[in-house]
Amino acid sequence: MRRDFKTKQRSIVLVLVLLVSAGVALGVYSWNLASAQSAQQELALLIRNRELLKKDIQRARDIQRHIPAIQKDCDAFEQSLFPETTGYSMVSAELGELAAKAGLRLQSRTLNPTVVKGHDLIQVNIDTQVVGDYRGVVRFLNELQRARNFYAVQGLTARPGTQNGNQARGMLAVGMHIKTYFRVA
Repeated sequence: MRRDFKTKQRSIVLVLVLLVSAGVALGVYSWNLASAQSAQQELALLIRNRELLKKDIQRARDIQRHIPAIQKDCDAFEQSLFPETTGYSMVSAELGELAAKAGLRLQSRTLNPTVVKGHDLIQVNIDTQVVGDYRGVVRFLNELQRARNFYAVQGLTARPGTQNGNQARGMLAVGMHIKTYFRVA
């Protein structure tokens, strides 16, 4: 009986050793599998980053290739601006013509120049007020976009318009803050 017990005991120990060995083997296999997957994921990430960097480099080369054309366009734009010597009177005349064409009264205009550092340009801030109907204001803004000189409308303020000191029906008084540029002569 004692021998039977020892045999059972050895069988149980052997089964336990086999189970522990199998658990260790499965653990090692699982760890190897996980590290292989993370290596594959890391490789995929590196390939994706390489492709993105290639696209960035290509975009930079395209930009570099277009710089001469962009510089030429910028020079042409600067040459299309009114010269400083005659710009103030030309802008005043152009704004007056555009307002008259749109059926508006140009009531005031103030031009404040500022030198643009690093460029041969002068930025001119124009504060003006036009009075007329809504359609005229829209026409004026459209004509301003198509004008010979470059104008950037920075802000608009509208209130009911007056005529001879009385509020006129359908009339608007629109204050405009406009920016333009002159080239230094």
